[in-house]
Amino acid sequence: MTATKILRPVIVIAVLAALGILLWFATRPPPLVVQGEVSANRVDISPRVSGRIAKLIVDVGDNVEASTVIAELESPELTAALHMAQAALAVSEADLTRVNSTRPETIDAANAELAAATADVTLYQEESTRQARLITTGASTQAQVDQTARNLEAAIRKRESAEANVRLAVAGSSKEEKALAAAQVEQARASLNQQQVNVSELTIHAPISGQVTTRVAELGENFSAGAPLFSIIDIRNPWFTFNLREDLLKGLKIDDGFHIVVPAIGPDRIAVKVTMINTQGQYATWRATRATGDFDLRTFEVRAVPVKSVDGLRPGMSAIAAWSER
Repeated sequence: MTATKILRPVIVIAVLAALGILLWFATRPPPLVVQGEVSANRVDISPRVSGRIAKLIVDVGDNVEASTVIAELESPELTAALHMAQAALAVSEADLTRVNSTRPETIDAANAELAAATADVTLYQEESTRQARLITTGASTQAQVDQTARNLEAAIRKRESAEANVRLAVAGSSKEEKALAAAQVEQARASLNQQQVNVSELTIHAPISGQVTTRVAELGENFSAGAPLFSIIDIRNPWFTFNLREDLLKGLKIDDGFHIVVPAIGPDRIAVKVTMINTQGQYATWRATRATGDFDLRTFEVRAVPVKSVDGLRPGMSAIAAWSER
């Protein structure tokens, strides 16, 4: 009887304690879990020039390295334009050579004219000297002396003209003509460079290393400049994106770490590091001013990267984080 009286209060206390524990677990708020997703850089590849698909080197699912040739286009118009630019450059260079030089025959002819003019000057100088002596003896008239002087003056002027022709033949074209020809060569060379760049753009290279996830191009199809041909995703450098209310960001800063689970690759926890906290510019609908009398809460994007490389991560996979344990 005494033992029963002693056990009864103990049992009551134990039952009350058990009920308290059950009540505590029943009223305890569930742990906060946030869900994000795996993301990665995606590049849509488009040609800079129009052309027809001549060769497809990669397909969906292929892994490519940066600068690898993934497709080749052909364009007869661009090829013809390249040949025209090459011909135009050759013409302008030939014209520049022409204006910067004179044919040897032209110089020889100018020198011959100068020699003849010099000989005439010598002849009329001798005739003038002879007439000067004759007039003193009365064997010549003043009219003959004057005529000889005029012939000598004309011969001198003719020699000066011949000397100028020689200088012109040696110098070639004027400075202005040479400058214009040189400018035309530079213009033709620039046009050729542009056409060479256009033709080189017919070969499509992968801008990044990654995996081909989309292929729009088909062999033989014509594509205009800017039309998408492929999409490549950089699966080697994934990150995780979480959209969180601003009241969940308390104490969170860049380089903070926490753990997540990606159900698609297993239950193991993955350590990640925060690399970006950026506002999304939108308002949350779960706490409007009129409904609660409080301020609206904005949504922020939190981006994190895995601390160590994780195999199997693919864009679009879900990422789960127990935020209360962060």
